[in-house]
Order: sequence, then structure tokens, then C-alpha cells
Amino acid sequence: MLETINPASGALIRQYAEMSDREVRDVLRRVDEAYRDWRETDFTIRAARMRAAAEVLGKRSREIAELMTEEMGKPVRDALAEIEKCIWGCEYFAEHAAAMLAPETLATNARQSYWTHRPLGVVLAVMPWNFPFWQVFRFAAPSLMAGNAAVLKHASNVPGCALAVEEVFREAGFPDHLFRTLLVGSSAVPGIIQDERVRGVTVTGSLAAGKAIAEEAGRLVKKTVLELGGSDPYLVLEDADLDAAAETCAKSRLVNSGQSCIAAKRFVVTDAVHDAFVERFVEHMMRARMGDPMDEATEVGPQARVDLRDELARQVRKSVAAGARCVLGGEVPDEVGAWYPPTVLVDVGPGMPAYEEELFGPVAAVIRARDEEDAIRIANDSVYGLGAAVFTRDTERGERIARDRLEAGSCYVNAPVKSDPRLPFGGIKGSGYGRELSSLGIREFVNVKTVWVS
Repeated sequence: MLETINPASGALIRQYAEMSDREVRDVLRRVDEAYRDWRETDFTIRAARMRAAAEVLGKRSREIAELMTEEMGKPVRDALAEIEKCIWGCEYFAEHAAAMLAPETLATNARQSYWTHRPLGVVLAVMPWNFPFWQVFRFAAPSLMAGNAAVLKHASNVPGCALAVEEVFREAGFPDHLFRTLLVGSSAVPGIIQDERVRGVTVTGSLAAGKAIAEEAGRLVKKTVLELGGSDPYLVLEDADLDAAAETCAKSRLVNSGQSCIAAKRFVVTDAVHDAFVERFVEHMMRARMGDPMDEATEVGPQARVDLRDELARQVRKSVAAGARCVLGGEVPDEVGAWYPPTVLVDVGPGMPAYEEELFGPVAAVIRARDEEDAIRIANDSVYGLGAAVFTRDTERGERIARDRLEAGSCYVNAPVKSDPRLPFGGIKGSGYGRELSSLGIREFVNVKTVWVS
């Protein structure tokens, strides 16, 4: 049985019966059948359906936003913004998919030689709860436009969102079984991967989950794309605009109540401006309004689940016990729900959870660096490599560091790391491999087929 619990109040929302193995197999059969027709459709048909999905999202945006807020605690204003991003993603791939996947010709000694991009088949998506719509649409929009079909195994605490995504595609006029949600727990994933109708797997989640799924898919030689954890470093150099940097860093740390793979996590600040930055940064973190996530003025809501909040609190306690200083927050509120306040740790160093692990919540780890070179070393001293940012008034310097020195899939200068349908998104090292979004993302689950005509 799957159940949803409102993280703001602790109240049980609803229970959902898990699908049996037989029901899962039946869904996969129907999805595969839908794929065999869909793969032959013209891009104009696919684009019309995807634009219709954008319209459905717009029409139902308030309803969907409140569902997200109820199931995982996202402040409703952030949920509304998430739906707008999904609309953008649908419209972008509806417009550009045909050009992205057009055949590419190369002159050889053949009469004609080119390569084309054909769909693979049914793609399994194992998705997290933190962006319950955007995470799904950023895989689904390009995958369906490429001619694939999809099954979604969503996080067990957001089954309502998972079913709502399926409803959006159905209401938009996609074939009934082209996109289906599987209401199952994590233990069912290996069996789904083993089904011969599943041709690829995309995962957004923890490093541990990614490793387990990649191992199973690799054993069966099935394509995977992994977008895993992140502990994004934001470098603040001695010539940075401290007011702008502190404001940007605080907003990035608190996006989605701190529960984002690409939220700023580690703030690596050069010694010359460390104290001045911390003073400004703490002020911004302190001002963030925590409260009822259904209130559009709320900036920080509860954590998604009590157990996740408790793990975050443990990481903070262990870091403080190891020598970090807590200069803001750090205490679990004495109230019902999965609440945790904006928190700032300073004097963070190697061996502490705040240095070594991903902090998935509104906790900032400030690390002092001697200079630019030391800051780069600290930034790269992580098992993760998802995103990074550097703040400096010398934009050429910042670009050089972002382009050549930082070990991450997305590096920004004087701006927060974010995902954008137009740009490739993904990580390296423990943050995974493969890319989502852009022309690179839509080509992850296609057969790049060479055609040679003598």
C-alpha cells in the first residue's frame, strides 16, 4: 500500500493499492503496443499533442500546484512556477524536436550516406519527489517527441502527482497507453527493467539508487541516463559583488525549501571576504519566510518527509560535534510536521557530513578558502559533479574557472545553477552520466542509425 502524508501537518491524505506483477506486465504490454503505432507518427502529430499537453497544464495549473504542495510540501508559489517550466519544456520540444532529430548527411564514397534517429521503444523513468512534475516532463517531452513510449515509477510519497501526469497526457490526446504510471515500490524496479519491452531507463535520484539501477540495466545491456545527487559548490572570490552574491546564494540554497539536486550546497569563500560574505548571507537566510506552504508568501515550506528532516538534523548535529559552528537555525521546531529552519554552518571542513555529504534541505555549509586556487581545489573535492557557480566582478576570470577548472556538468558565472530546456543538463562523477534536455537530451533514447546506399 502506498500512502501520502501531508508533511506540513502530518495528516494522512490518501492510500493507494500497489499494482501486482500481473498488472505491471499488462501495462507494459499495452504501452509497447501503443509505441508501435506512435513511432510511425509524423512530427507534426506529435507536436500537436505536446502543445495540447502544455495547454492542459496551463488550464489545470492551480489544481496541480496544490496537489504538489499537499503531497510533498512545496511552497505553492514554487509549485506554480514548476508548472510554468513544464509548459515551456513541452512547447520547446514540440517546436524543435523535428529539427533536432533530422537525418544528417555526410559525403562518402557511397551514392548516399547518412544517419537517422529512430526511437528505441519503452523507456522506464524512475523519478524523485522533489520536482514531481518537472522531473517527469523534462524526460517525457523529448522522449515522446522522439517517438518513444514511457512508463513512470514515481517516488512513493507522490502517487497523486504521478497519476496526474498520466492524466495530462491522456487529456492532451496522446494514445491512452503511451505514457503510463506504475504504482509500485522500489523493490519492483529490477523486475520492470528485466522486462524485454523496456529498452531504456532514466533515473533521477540518489547515488545509491542510481548505482543499483545502472547495475541491473547494465547486466541486460539497456541504455541508462543517470541524474543523481549533487553538492554544488558556489565560489565567492575576493573581487565578488558581495551583496549580489549573498542574495543569489541564499535564494539558490533555499529553492524548493533546499530540496534540489542543483541547489547551492557548499559556499567556498576566499579568506579576504569570508566574514563580510557570511554576515550578508546570514541576513538573507534569516529573512526567508517559513510557514504554510499553501500561502503564496511562504518561501520555505516543510521538508517532504519526517525521516528526511531527521536525517538532515543528524547531519547538522554531527557536523557541529566535529567542529562546525551553527550561526543560524540548526534546531528542529517543536511542532507537528517535517519542519526544519534555514540554517548556516561555518568552519566546515573535511570529515564532516556538511563537507562530505549532500545536504538535502535548507542547510548551508560555508567553507573558508585561502585564495582562488584553494577554492577551486575545495570545490572539486567531492564525489559529486552536478553544478557549480563562481562569483567575481572579472567575468573573464569567472568564465575561465567555470569552463576549465570546475568539475561539474553545469557551471555558471554570477548566477545560480538551473536547468533550461535549451541547454544540456546532467553531471559527472557521482552525479551520473548522460544528458537531459536540449538536442543532446532528446538523442539519448534513440537509435542513431547509419544508412549507406551504394
